[in-house]
Amino acid sequence: MKKVFLGFLMAFGFFASAQNITKEVLFTIDDKPYYTDEFARVYKKNLDLVKDDSQKDLNQYLDLYIGYKLKVNKANKLGLQDKPQYQNELKSYRTQLAKNYTTDSKVTKELVEEGYQRLQKEINASHILIMVDENASPADTLAAYNKIMDIRQKAVSGTDFGQLAKDFSQDPSAKENQGNLGFFSAFRMVYAFETGSYNTPVGKVSMPIRTRFGYHLIRVNEIRPNRGEIAVAHIMILNPKEGEDPDKAKNTIQDIYKKIKQGEDFAELAKQFSEDKASAPKGGVLNRFGSGQLSSQEFEDAAFALTKEKEISEPFQSQFGWHIVKLIEKYPLKSLEESRKELENKVSKDDRSRLITNSLTEKLRKKYPIKKDKKTYEKVVKAVNDDFYEAKWTLPADTKPFDSKLFVIEKQTISGTDFLNYIDKQQKSGIKAKPVANLVEVLYSKFADEQLNQYYNDNLEKEFPEFSAVMDEYRDGLLLFDLMEKEIWDRSKNDTIGLKTFFETQKDKHVWKTRIDADVYTSTKEAMVKKAIEMLKKGSTPQQIKDKLNTVEVVNIMSYEGVYEEGAETLPPATKMQAGISDVTKKGDYYYVINVKKVLPSGYKSLDECKGKVVNDYQQYLEQNWVNDLKKEFTVKINQDVFEKVKKQIKN
Repeated sequence: MKKVFLGFLMAFGFFASAQNITKEVLFTIDDKPYYTDEFARVYKKNLDLVKDDSQKDLNQYLDLYIGYKLKVNKANKLGLQDKPQYQNELKSYRTQLAKNYTTDSKVTKELVEEGYQRLQKEINASHILIMVDENASPADTLAAYNKIMDIRQKAVSGTDFGQLAKDFSQDPSAKENQGNLGFFSAFRMVYAFETGSYNTPVGKVSMPIRTRFGYHLIRVNEIRPNRGEIAVAHIMILNPKEGEDPDKAKNTIQDIYKKIKQGEDFAELAKQFSEDKASAPKGGVLNRFGSGQLSSQEFEDAAFALTKEKEISEPFQSQFGWHIVKLIEKYPLKSLEESRKELENKVSKDDRSRLITNSLTEKLRKKYPIKKDKKTYEKVVKAVNDDFYEAKWTLPADTKPFDSKLFVIEKQTISGTDFLNYIDKQQKSGIKAKPVANLVEVLYSKFADEQLNQYYNDNLEKEFPEFSAVMDEYRDGLLLFDLMEKEIWDRSKNDTIGLKTFFETQKDKHVWKTRIDADVYTSTKEAMVKKAIEMLKKGSTPQQIKDKLNTVEVVNIMSYEGVYEEGAETLPPATKMQAGISDVTKKGDYYYVINVKKVLPSGYKSLDECKGKVVNDYQQYLEQNWVNDLKKEFTVKINQDVFEKVKKQIKN
């Protein structure tokens, strides 16, 4: 809910242009000024969201905007900005937003395009792993390399790769799968392994590939085109709940499948019987998807196995229920431009992002050139000893002599003590560089780069005005959410007396039409529906009717039951809202008969029957009255002459 709310509020400020708007004080709240340029930017951005021309009225919009700022002022007055949860969420958002500014766009573009090209193919590969730590000593690293080279020699000499994986690989799964990883595409493996896989020809064995896990040999078994995306429709019967007949769902889906084979319309059957409530009204049609996008591998495999146009699968079971799938259309992979945002996100989360970080760091070294103070640096070197390698080194008892400058980033001084504290925290990082002088040099390089990146990140608001504007909008939006939750949403849920009183004033808006409690019988054969009528008149149950009229080979009739309001989509047109057995009616290719067991007359809904809508209306009522109260609590002064001027500027 918070994400949706903030997403809407953020429309109040993202990058909208306010060109040609003179910056003047538009209004004040308790003498705090709010300016014309921000108002214009917000208004222009919001134009994309308005539903009708009346909402474009600048006078109305100013009132809404002042209401928004009044709420933010109230939140600050209550001290909501000081809450730890608020501070943590704001920090988390800034971290996410900063990623757009702390990456090298050129390197990102190259990695996105490389990833897109690789996504055109799916690779089936096997591997052998000899583990060695990323920060292992040169001797251990060489030993692992020599071992895997010996294995490679056996592989290229003709020894079965799967057997070698089983005998030597330190990947625990190799004993079972002989090193075979199945099919994968870009962004599914660590970057170095992915690169090795895509650079190795089919049937060949790669040279050793180093990843954070160790050394790998990769044998590419097969390459196939990426399957792209697919559009399907489906009919689903949910798996039985505990205590229900375990065969009920399977028997129902088999009956539906027989009706499809008899030539009945797939979409109509989905509307009538599918228990996927989201897709059933649309004839079972799902949004198109690609490999790995659904939570059911069984469903994906069954869907992609359909090759003929409009081919229909046999019933199959997933973890959700029993399905029949109909192919609508297959789609090739998206274009690069269509995929770009998604791929940029994947690159940022992938270990290839190190390339981007390294590129930015190189630019920052030029932007903020730093010079190491040799005297301070030498004091630090002398303070570190071999205890570091065993994580037993301790900071000097007196760090005051190290408080002198180590280097400066613009006007920010980094001291030798800052570096010593960094060294202390790195003792378990696994860095093995020797002797100590080399160790400190390695750590200094990392420390300096981290300080450059941190300084750049901390000053993004100064570097990029649009970044500052977005942060201001999010800061206000987050405050407003907390305030609305406190003042409106929680109150509307917990104020039962107030809600009931409000409901009594709104009862005419919440009325049931006439409803029926009924069993509905359908068939493509009119004669079968007429036989069902005869049996109903004799008191037969729905199950008795189906047992009598259906056979093992042919499903002639099906039924469903429920309470239906007049005009419901699931009822045939012109259904009479009266007790008893209806005449035969037809809708499309289907004949219907309805056994109305009970008529429920029209009348007012109870609060429980429409509570969601009433709570929503009550929230709007509370908010409007609350804003009026805020206008009394705070002093608002509008500079009318300035407002008239900015209205003309916006219209022009």
